[in-house]
Amino acid sequence: MTLPRSALVSVEDTPYYHVVTRCVRRTFLCGVDRETGQSFEHRRQWIEDRIRLLSSLFAVDICAYAVMSNHVHMVLKLCPEEAKQWSDQELMERWACLYKGPPLFQKAQSGQALQPHELTLLSDLRDIYRDRLGSLSWFMKCLNEPIARMANQEDNCTGHFWEARFKSQALLTEEALLSCMAYVDLNPVRAGMAETPEESDHTSIQERLNPRCSLALAMSEQGENKGLRHSPDKLKPLAQFEGNDTDHHLNGILFSLQDYLELVDTTGRILRDDKRGAIPLHLPPILERLGTDRKTWLVQCTQFEKLYQKRFAKRPRRVDRQSA
Repeated sequence: MTLPRSALVSVEDTPYYHVVTRCVRRTFLCGVDRETGQSFEHRRQWIEDRIRLLSSLFAVDICAYAVMSNHVHMVLKLCPEEAKQWSDQELMERWACLYKGPPLFQKAQSGQALQPHELTLLSDLRDIYRDRLGSLSWFMKCLNEPIARMANQEDNCTGHFWEARFKSQALLTEEALLSCMAYVDLNPVRAGMAETPEESDHTSIQERLNPRCSLALAMSEQGENKGLRHSPDKLKPLAQFEGNDTDHHLNGILFSLQDYLELVDTTGRILRDDKRGAIPLHLPPILERLGTDRKTWLVQCTQFEKLYQKRFAKRPRRVDRQSA
């Protein structure tokens, strides 16, 4: 029996969740249809861009994602404490990027004076919007509905694009979190769509290794029908790896990015009879393939957030080992 989402999602137990949403009938509605040869590859970029834009508006961090031909995997971290820190003005600006809102909300946004009873109602509205911007269900609603409308408009048809409701799985331990992230990042390799993780398009691991997604790029590739009324102020980076420091209260993933890359690389080399692809055993380790060493990679990782703030579209410049 299908359980209500409130019974499946509890931030008190864990903030981390594996989410899967599939296209209707599992047909190739986001890739290349093997029967007709028609390409829908550009829709994968729609989805990737929207994931990043919504993360910048919601109190939700993206740990991992992979946009496949007929389904999407994501590992999300819910951050309700982040939403509580937003000012009322910031909260309203975030919601206004998504929805027009009722007349009272529009009146407040336009700067008109409000009566005492209207201020009370507006306060109640803010509480509702604050909860929604920290909700997994609302995040997925704002992801799936506009993508379905864009695809149907392109196909000149109506009906469902996504199959039923999305599926969510709580990740209760660090082991579960890391293994699920590796599973998601290796999806294209296992499906035979790419030979290595860094060559896997529309995945979080490729974005971490070679940042290209900027706010300007995400907005331009969505086009006029991007499903947002306004753009966010900046693009939030992917959830950060904080290393193995257990002496501090860290908000990121309690693991180093270097170790995670090696974990993914090692896991991807393991052959499985039920999957088409694996990383060839003759290839060198992932850091060697990237043309960097541990020390240089560590410096680049610590500068990762700056790269997003500056909206770099290319991979980080190589850091002089002596200066590191």
